[in-house]
Amino acid sequence: MANRDRLFLLRPGFDDPAYPGQQFYCWHCALLEGVLASFPDLAKKLDVERIQWPRRRPSVIALAGEQNQSVPLLVLAEGDSSPHLTGIYEGRAFIAEKDKILAALSDRHGFPLPHP
Repeated sequence: MANRDRLFLLRPGFDDPAYPGQQFYCWHCALLEGVLASFPDLAKKLDVERIQWPRRRPSVIALAGEQNQSVPLLVLAEGDSSPHLTGIYEGRAFIAEKDKILAALSDRHGFPLPHP
């Protein structure tokens, strides 16, 4: 796999045992899915991994650490940095807040900015 940014999103339609009989989606992830779908040519510039809701999330842990499993999460290409980063794990920068992820997608991959 090329050294590219990787965006982790939750697969929609998950169950939460705290709310029996209901299904959910992560609205932050849905927002980012909409942005990716709106600009498919730009979305090809990064790797998107859609993961299951329950924790442990091994693919996220491997790149961002056990304590940084919340998604959406943008893990930057190895050696890269960003003014929007929210953390570093074993030398690898990541961005964990939806607004900062949107800003990074604009800065790093040419996505339009969200309208204020």
